[in-house]
Amino acid sequence: MRSPFPSRRSLILCSACSALPAQAAAAQPARPRIVASFSILADMARELAPEGAEVSALVGPDADAHVFEPSPADGRRLAQADLVLVNGLGFEGWIDRLVRVSGTRGELIVASDGVQPRRAGPAADPHAWQDLALARRYVANLSAAFARRWPAQQEEIARRQADYLSRIDRLDRQVRDRLATVPRAQRRVITSHDAFAYFGAAYGVDFMAPQAWTTHSEPTAAAVARLVRQIRAGGVRAVFIENISDRRLVERIAREGGARVGGTLYSDALSKPGGPADTYLKLFEHNARALADALASPP
Repeated sequence: MRSPFPSRRSLILCSACSALPAQAAAAQPARPRIVASFSILADMARELAPEGAEVSALVGPDADAHVFEPSPADGRRLAQADLVLVNGLGFEGWIDRLVRVSGTRGELIVASDGVQPRRAGPAADPHAWQDLALARRYVANLSAAFARRWPAQQEEIARRQADYLSRIDRLDRQVRDRLATVPRAQRRVITSHDAFAYFGAAYGVDFMAPQAWTTHSEPTAAAVARLVRQIRAGGVRAVFIENISDRRLVERIAREGGARVGGTLYSDALSKPGGPADTYLKLFEHNARALADALASPP
């Protein structure tokens, strides 16, 4: 009669079989882990990182990195990262402490290294990604960091870099052509905070805002009144809401000045997936189109 219990040989074979998946998993190389400070930088990293890299952002879509408060979970994510990507130029005032308390051994990469920032006194404007020409510097810095960290994938990273730069250059030409249809004197708009100075300098648009480069401070009554007067004097064509800001202040300025709200601009964060600005290049294209459409319309 055959025993209902497995033989010793069967037990040994089964134990060996059950160990195979664990051994195979252990033999698999760990996926590269890249943590970026905010969603725009994470999207650039996804375009350039080698196949299979895991890229995430601490500050997600439609969120304000200026006022972000890291959680213990964010510290754990940094602790497991191979590379930590930051914008620099004072954009992430919370990042140094988070890096320190996380104990991460991942290399810290400053994407804006080499960018000559715009300044108001000693403070640097951190929003350099709002100029596609400066975005090329971001791409160069990220690609170089990825190639150093994963030298076996250098050729793949170089191909990705060349393709991404080609698309950036093509979009830059499209933005210039689109805005060229609007007379220079008409290119004056108001936004929630002063995040578009690089865009304005590169593409010939005058931006005004009740808040400065950071959203930490509350706008003064004098700043709001000044913008209302400029609208009434006919010096502003449109007012725009930002995806990261409270829309009520901008709507109030538009209402008191009698201006049209031109739509939403994406400044410091992407839209949620499936939205009109869920990649960096789509963000830039959306903003340029929204500006050109609003500025070309009668006041």
